[in-house]
Amino acid sequence: MSDDIEGVTEGNALSPGSDEQTVGVDLLRALGGKQGLADGGLPGAIFVTVYVFDGQDLGPALWSALLTAAVLTGIRLLRRTSLQFALAGLVGVMMSALLAWVTGRAIDFFLLGLVLQAVFVVVYAASIQLGRPFIGVVVGQLLGEGMTWRDNPGRMAAFTRATWLWCGMFALRFAVQLPLFLLDKPVLLGYTKLAMGWPLLIVVAWLTYRIIQGAPPPEPTEETRAEEPQ
Repeated sequence: MSDDIEGVTEGNALSPGSDEQTVGVDLLRALGGKQGLADGGLPGAIFVTVYVFDGQDLGPALWSALLTAAVLTGIRLLRRTSLQFALAGLVGVMMSALLAWVTGRAIDFFLLGLVLQAVFVVVYAASIQLGRPFIGVVVGQLLGEGMTWRDNPGRMAAFTRATWLWCGMFALRFAVQLPLFLLDKPVLLGYTKLAMGWPLLIVVAWLTYRIIQGAPPPEPTEETRAEEPQ
């Protein structure tokens, strides 16, 4: 998915028959595009690789992960693109590395990510129970429809299904990875995180796009009505 794809095309609704080149929302773009995915997953992959091939020496693996996160942040600076994902990844890697260094356990490098998966499950499920499914909130902002989709039963149902989809992804990750953490299997956990990272995220984002694309179009707002030719 190219970083140059526009995340939002003004005035375009996600509805059946929309032009594939001008469809309203690119969820992977909202996640930071290709480099955003790299910012989130590459440091962990480097950590596991160095840990395995350097005789399971914790120090070099931690420094390699930190260096990778720093390089990704530097690339963002050079390209003058958003630092949101790179900084979040850098801070996350720093916290994870510090925890592993203090405890001396490689498995603790993955503790923060595991906790975040559980938090995401709770947040996404809670948003549905509160009648404000998280995906609807995000897409509503991207499309400029705010929260008006809550009055459209078809869109509300689509956003609810999409939010359950993401909730299920986080729950699956947590359910699979928690036993590996408890069994102190850092290498296997690292490879499992990698396998359940980018590939699963891309599939879920695509399925979310298909769900939203099949939803009824958003109701016209006062602004869009004003823009319509008289």
